Amino acid sequence: MQIIRTIIWVVLLVALAIFSANNWIPVNVKIWEGLVLETKLPALVMLAFMLGLLPMWLLAKAGKWRLHRRINALENTVRAVAPPPPPAHSEPAPNQDLTPS
Repeated sequence: MQIIRTIIWVVLLVALAIFSANNWIPVNVKIWEGLVLETKLPALVMLAFMLGLLPMWLLAKAGKWRLHRRINALENTVRAVAPPPPPAHSEPAPNQDLTPS
């Protein structure tokens, strides 16, 4: 599975490099009246991608954190309610009579 993930990342990085090489042109971004940012197109595309990725990444991290807390709370509840485990060796002593009386 790790090799597939690595291959996907390499393919994405190669595609980004090709896109960047073919579109290395300056673009003007008007932020406010009188404030214009001149940047290269690949930088603008990567910034937009990151701004879209960041909220979803934070949401996924928060959900994972919440689920881990819930699992830990449930495990602690089970440990508190469960009876203690039996002794490791519950074999009778050799002097005991095992016949019913």
